[in-house]
Amino acid sequence: MPLSFLTADGAFDAQEEDVPLAHHDLDRWRRPYRPGPWRVAGSAVLLLLAAFMLFATMIIAFAGTWAGAAVCLVAALSVVGTALRMLMTGVWVSRAGLRRVGVFSARSVPWDEITELRTVQQPVRWLGLPRTVQGQALIATCRSGAELPALLTDQNADFLSRGEAFRRAVDTVEAWAEDYRTVRAAA
Repeated sequence: MPLSFLTADGAFDAQEEDVPLAHHDLDRWRRPYRPGPWRVAGSAVLLLLAAFMLFATMIIAFAGTWAGAAVCLVAALSVVGTALRMLMTGVWVSRAGLRRVGVFSARSVPWDEITELRTVQQPVRWLGLPRTVQGQALIATCRSGAELPALLTDQNADFLSRGEAFRRAVDTVEAWAEDYRTVRAAA
């Protein structure tokens, strides 16, 4: 079973052209980068925990305590859902705009509303924890003048110790924005 949220649709294959809007399926939301090893490792640990919880559910069910088995099953399924949501966290792009997906929320902004995308040096959260370190962040400015929270940082779970991957992801998101502006100007 292919897990589409784990792939970047071949965004970094050497044979593929660099024009993001050249894809045949422009209306589908896609992540312009691959999930990082920290994000995948965290999700794998949660899935391992869920496997043990499901095994415990089976033992409790065979013991005849159905209420306890149901509680354990619900807890295991919530851990699986959290692991999958962690894998889906990040920035997604499509012809419709830019979507910033978090563990508990998602916010979409149409390309028309975004006036500027820029990379800045600023204190950023390390692996999403409260501790901040100096790093780079991709910031989007809206037409209203408000700045969105950092879309990508070089210290998050996708790009920690992967500076080149961060630069490629930033370039890809900026290319989507530029191609959208070009298509809108031609129309």
